Amino acid sequence: MSDSFVVTCEHGGNDVPAAYQALFRGNGKLLNSHYGYDPGALDMARSLAAALDAPLVASTTSRLLIDLNRPVDHPKLFSGITRAAPAEMRAEIISGYHEPYQLQVEKLVSQLMARGRRVIHIASHSFTPELDGQVRSADVGLLYHPGRRGEVELCAHWKRILAEYAPDLRVRRNYPYRGKDAGLTAQLRLRFAAENYVGIELEVNQSIVFAAGRCWIELLSMLPRSLLAACAA
Repeated sequence: MSDSFVVTCEHGGNDVPAAYQALFRGNGKLLNSHYGYDPGALDMARSLAAALDAPLVASTTSRLLIDLNRPVDHPKLFSGITRAAPAEMRAEIISGYHEPYQLQVEKLVSQLMARGRRVIHIASHSFTPELDGQVRSADVGLLYHPGRRGEVELCAHWKRILAEYAPDLRVRRNYPYRGKDAGLTAQLRLRFAAENYVGIELEVNQSIVFAAGRCWIELLSMLPRSLLAACAA
């Protein structure tokens, strides 16, 4: 079985549709923070998609409107801003943004599997270097489900190859989050068997993104190249 890649970016921007901008008055600073989106994640997703010759599904709608990386019944699907919105408005947001995004990704994965392909799904994210006073001790995180052999093996190879490419790069597995936590990859694992679907969340430290220097430029090309090498291994 040959592999096909799918790249997604759930938190690619901090846009708020005109119909809901009144909810966000006075919250510009929050929208521009890591609570509003994942800085650098969309640039990385585009780089991955181009290098892997993969379809890209991405959203630039702020996660503060609705979090596309959460199942519809998750308590943090809506932010503190939108959670208090009328039920009719929240249902409208779900049907207008959450459902179409989830269905688009699931349909794409299903179509590739129907052609006899194993799908390797890379979800591009970034993380704040410090959260609740705790400094995150990684440059890159590879998140996967420890009970899915294909995901375990791919991340082990990927980490090893990155160590060869950039020995000083701090790469950790299932950090700063657990790969089996509720998210888009977790939802797709419920739908697709382990031998057909490999779901990896790629996390990049936002300190590298904001520095906008050589390390970030190199990562944009190194992560796709190292992933291809890991798959070949």
